[in-house]
Amino acid sequence: MDPQPLPHGAWPTPITSELVVRAAARLGEVVVDGDDVWWSESRPAEGGRSVIVRRSADGTVTDVLPAPWNARTRVHEYGGGAWTVSGGTLWFTEFSDQRLYRLDVGSDSPVPVTPEPEVRAGVRHADLRVVPDGAVLAVRETHPAAGGAAHVVNELVRVGAGGTEVVVSGPDFVSDLRLSPDGSTLAWLQWDHPDMPWDAARLVVRSADGTETVVAGGRGESVVQPVWGADGALWFLCDRTDFWSLYRRSAAGEVELVLDVGSDVGGPQWVFGQSRYALLPDGRVALAYGREGRDRLAVLVPGGDLRELDLPWGTFRYVTAQGTGVICVAGSPVSEPVVLRVDVDGDSSEVLRPARDLGLDPAWFSSPEHVSFPTPDAGTGIDVAHALVYPPANPEATAPDGDLPPLLVMVHGGPTSAAVPVLNLDIQYWTSRGFCVADVDYRGSVGYGRRYRDALQGRWGVVDLDDVVACARFLADSGRVDPARMAIRGGSAGGYTTLAALTMRPGVFTAGASHFGVADLDALAAETHKFESRYLDGLVAPWPAGADVYAERSPINHVDALDTPLAVFQGDEDEVVPPDQAEAIVAALREKGVPHVYLLFAGEQHGFRKAENIRAALDGELSFYAQVWGFPLPESENIRAIELERP
Repeated sequence: MDPQPLPHGAWPTPITSELVVRAAARLGEVVVDGDDVWWSESRPAEGGRSVIVRRSADGTVTDVLPAPWNARTRVHEYGGGAWTVSGGTLWFTEFSDQRLYRLDVGSDSPVPVTPEPEVRAGVRHADLRVVPDGAVLAVRETHPAAGGAAHVVNELVRVGAGGTEVVVSGPDFVSDLRLSPDGSTLAWLQWDHPDMPWDAARLVVRSADGTETVVAGGRGESVVQPVWGADGALWFLCDRTDFWSLYRRSAAGEVELVLDVGSDVGGPQWVFGQSRYALLPDGRVALAYGREGRDRLAVLVPGGDLRELDLPWGTFRYVTAQGTGVICVAGSPVSEPVVLRVDVDGDSSEVLRPARDLGLDPAWFSSPEHVSFPTPDAGTGIDVAHALVYPPANPEATAPDGDLPPLLVMVHGGPTSAAVPVLNLDIQYWTSRGFCVADVDYRGSVGYGRRYRDALQGRWGVVDLDDVVACARFLADSGRVDPARMAIRGGSAGGYTTLAALTMRPGVFTAGASHFGVADLDALAAETHKFESRYLDGLVAPWPAGADVYAERSPINHVDALDTPLAVFQGDEDEVVPPDQAEAIVAALREKGVPHVYLLFAGEQHGFRKAENIRAALDGELSFYAQVWGFPLPESENIRAIELERP
């Protein structure tokens, strides 16, 4: 059957919001425990509950943590590292009260390990590691009953049979407490306000006599992922060469650069538990790194060759050794993430946890193109930015002659995040309807080195705007999209860039969507949680001394120029970007009479996890664009139109 000529945006598609959430699961950390492989899954259909899953050596897959238990931590509000396993015993942080629990082999009833705190969920645990004597090393974050972010305390602790012992206290932030194989030396990361861990995290070791030494990191240099080798050497990733590269500190204390591949191996520590390399027992190192918009997985012989594996995957996360093989979470432009076992000698792989069966021909999936485009230098010394561009893809529909597709410029959060070439139905939802999507790696994104990342320092609200505008104009000038139907959308920091582009670069976009975005930088600096409470010192200016810069860069102070229809989506329990940010911009829209929609979701934090809310946000945004740009909604989906508030 020949494709039907239909307006872009109105193409019928099986990639509905119902399919986006049906049996969906966000895969998290991977832990190897002997012959067993464990991983976590966040499931929208279960209200975003984080479930721990075990695949036994015989291939049996079991949900280990029964409902309603939820292995999710709120340390730093972004979490990660909420669980670990040793000898079949599961240790985890329960989301509801943030206490540490243990689930013994053969039991389905977790028992509490830490006491009930005075403040509900006031003592939180993350980055868990079990040591040989059965104790657990962890990050502990203590929230007092009053005092706000300035009074939150972060420490490294040892939780054992005799209670909890504080191991490291004093720095504003700590992570990655690791015990050497002989039990004599501790290593950890620490950093202080106003730095973020990707700015100046320091690697510290403490010897048996209590002597502490900073191995690497500090001003202008960041360390991530310290790992002890069996021989007492300490491996880590450091960005002193511009890229997060592989280093080794010998047992004698000598530090050497082992490998610089000219791109980042590591990434920003927004969450705990990340792993981009693993030490194999034969002395080799398996590691993942990015190049030209996708990841490579390679094996390094120290002092010898680096060999890239020939694998059909575009991203590799949570790289973990199992014997001489590797377990990881992998994805590609035609596959959602899977848990993968890789034979590093045979260049072969086995899927341990497959992606869900979508029942779709790959012709429905848009494959991204890595695009570099010119952008204003703006004093950064960099005049090129990047994006993954997804063209419309639908085997059963086409556009009328001369009808160019509308453009959605997607702005990732962080802002130190990155576009990834993995099948994402949140993107395919749009491309299968006739939209072109540009997932922009504006300056400040990771994967292109520290110089590219630092180009945003002091310039948030300037160069990111330059880059999203330059990307849109590049695609319009090349004849790939309709310049009259270009929208910008983003969440969190991406929501800020969305609002800033509409208020401070008016006339480029004709619609926008902010998902829990920042409208008032000054209010964000005053209200947000401890982890990010000084983040804007680097991105914008020291606060409150730079209050004039905050005012100049805040979208809420430029609403006189806001005449672009806007959709706003927000969770009412968001501690990172509180709801008053969304409500301030919505009040301004109402006062000005700008067409808009506003959806506030009960029980959601920073990012939506419940299936019904994910669906409502997607379909609500589609309904919004349909009304703004004048195309019909597909009748087969029965999408309820969200009525625009109009003057």
